[in-house]
Amino acid sequence: MKKYMKWIKWFLLLLLVSSVVYWLNKSEIFQYATPEQLRDFIASYKVLAPFVYILLFTFVPLTLFPDSVLAISGGMCFGLFWGFVYTMIGAVCGGTLAFYLSRGIGRKLVKTFSKKEADKLSTIINERGFIIVLMLRLIPLFPFDVISYGAGFSNIKYRDYLLATIVGIIPGVLVFTNIGTQVSKIGSFEFYISISMLVLLVVCGNFFKDKLKVSMKS
Repeated sequence: MKKYMKWIKWFLLLLLVSSVVYWLNKSEIFQYATPEQLRDFIASYKVLAPFVYILLFTFVPLTLFPDSVLAISGGMCFGLFWGFVYTMIGAVCGGTLAFYLSRGIGRKLVKTFSKKEADKLSTIINERGFIIVLMLRLIPLFPFDVISYGAGFSNIKYRDYLLATIVGIIPGVLVFTNIGTQVSKIGSFEFYISISMLVLLVVCGNFFKDKLKVSMKS
């Protein structure tokens, strides 16, 4: 009975994923290249806009659309506080979906919409799961979804993966949603502060990247 329940669970997950992918393709939302167009699309759902935004973030791993662009649109649409909250929720949901897709469905299927780097990452994460995922999440230019798929391929516990993800994405989510919030104030003091925070994030990300290389060699 447990075996059948497991297959039913994965069937329902695949059905849900297929339905959302169909909706995404029909709406052509991820063909929109700019945060402004994404903001307008999300805002068009009015009271349902937060739900739609979280849904987009949840299923963006299936498209490998840049998460940073979506996060900026979240700041533009909801402001810093709620943009941060909704982006954190959506990013955790998206990371969880990618993690369980790669772990439950298998490498061959996931590779159809993933990248070769996910395989390489799984080997690294196997050795020092939590700390490696945390350091990778703190590197803003490292693809969010590739990390999620790579972690799913590895033997890291979901609890450790989730905690490392939540802690690691806080700086990046804060910076990108803040940029979205301030983008309408180009030339203002707040705008330059947001750009300075982005530069600082990149610098810190490079620091953690160097630390990661050292960790991999040791």
